[in-house]
Amino acid sequence: MESFFKNDEGHNVTVNGDRYRAMITNFFIPQLNDHDVQELWFQQDGATCHTARATIDLLKDTFGDRLISRFGPVNWPPRSCDLAPLDYFLWGYVKSLVYADKPQTLDHLKDNIRRVIADIRPHMLEKVIEYWTSRLDYIRASRGSHMLEIIFKM
Repeated sequence: MESFFKNDEGHNVTVNGDRYRAMITNFFIPQLNDHDVQELWFQQDGATCHTARATIDLLKDTFGDRLISRFGPVNWPPRSCDLAPLDYFLWGYVKSLVYADKPQTLDHLKDNIRRVIADIRPHMLEKVIEYWTSRLDYIRASRGSHMLEIIFKM
């Protein structure tokens, strides 16, 4: 987890294209070894580090046409937080717990982030995916309209 916060020299960093590709190559792709990658889709938003040509090429090498991304084979739908579990669940959930004790230092904030992420259990993720599936069904049935009546339920 430390690699998300610091570079090799121990300096604080933000995610750029090189760091994002390193995370995908070193952490994410090795986790796929137990799965049939031909059955998986990868979805990401339009952040600059996500849409760099080298990043798209790396992801296409792994997922082929099963990549939903700006500049990818399947374009990322505009204003699509309805479709993204990270947006409709994870970021709000993590933020509410990370800031609950009002961290006063960067180290305290990092510790909280690590703890909250580590405490997420498979059962919770299963519920998020079940809800995501119902969102997709709703969007299909409504031909892509907004989900005002269910967007805040979970």
